[in-house]
Amino acid sequence: MVKNERIKTDLCKEDFFYELPQSQIAQHPAEPRDTSRLMVIDRKSGEIAHKHFYDIIDYLRPEDVLVINDSKVIPARLYGTDAEKADRTVEFLLLRRRGDRAWETLVRPGKKAKLGRKFIFGDGLLTGEITDIVEEGNRIVTFSAGGAEIYTLLDKIGSMPLPPYITEKLEDGSRYQTVYAKEEGSAAAPTAGLHFTTELLDRIREKGVAVVPVMLHVGLGTFRPVKESKVGDHVMHSEYFSVSPESADEINRRRAAGGRVIAVGTTSCRVLESASDENGILHPMADDTGIFIYPGYRFKMTDALITNFHLPESTLLMLVSAFYDREKMLEAYKLAVREGYRFFSFGDAMFIE
Repeated sequence: MVKNERIKTDLCKEDFFYELPQSQIAQHPAEPRDTSRLMVIDRKSGEIAHKHFYDIIDYLRPEDVLVINDSKVIPARLYGTDAEKADRTVEFLLLRRRGDRAWETLVRPGKKAKLGRKFIFGDGLLTGEITDIVEEGNRIVTFSAGGAEIYTLLDKIGSMPLPPYITEKLEDGSRYQTVYAKEEGSAAAPTAGLHFTTELLDRIREKGVAVVPVMLHVGLGTFRPVKESKVGDHVMHSEYFSVSPESADEINRRRAAGGRVIAVGTTSCRVLESASDENGILHPMADDTGIFIYPGYRFKMTDALITNFHLPESTLLMLVSAFYDREKMLEAYKLAVREGYRFFSFGDAMFIE
């Protein structure tokens, strides 16, 4: 598994706190996708501009490469009834596949999912047995689908795993999916990519910018709260990623020719940093990563970053603070609050260059 070396820091999670009115937590995505707002931060000058996402093309150069995460969200939330106690309902969130029929899952309430317990889903279309308990109390569930493909059944009986801060119903499930989603396996969307339309991507390519996919299946590692007070004590939950030889070659070629590597989202950034060596060369690979990026980290591959506005005290806010500057980033967040930006998964975006 890919990990970065621990960076010594005195920072605490409270150093990444900011005040956010509940009313600015976006409950619905912008329509069309690219009409969301865009805060543009120039790291060298410190200048900040307020734009719309469709203006992103004006900040891209023909020699640049835009790195997207083409992982696809699956209907990963299931509700199962205990095979022995039909009145007992338990929620299962599928985090990652662990074999042909086995999945690591987050179970609520966990105390009702003991080893050997069996559960029934979708009136018997799918059954599952708790076969192991792993880190953080997650369960390994071995499913039986009667010969059917589990992804097909999830489309019938599963639901989109929207974050708990989104409390209103999402009428169109495709809006929690990027337009380029391809590789099934994520338990949450790589949300920076939600702002792109097919038309905007076509215009970006016409400008000469390369749009290159990598893949990270978004799981618990991206969103798990930091419980430890000291930032350096937090341990990331591992997530599976891959970089194809074709993508690595194109990214390395563009960068060597003077183009910028622009990560679309923190997940793409984590892939780039996990698969790059100290000389700034990206290598094709498929592995797990537990990389945790916080202030003090030296970026090896990422030159610019497109990202959403993240939760207070989250690992995502720590990553963007490492990319820019913690105090300046928190000032930008305070400005975003004053300017009425929308926050989190369905919220507005930042371009940090």
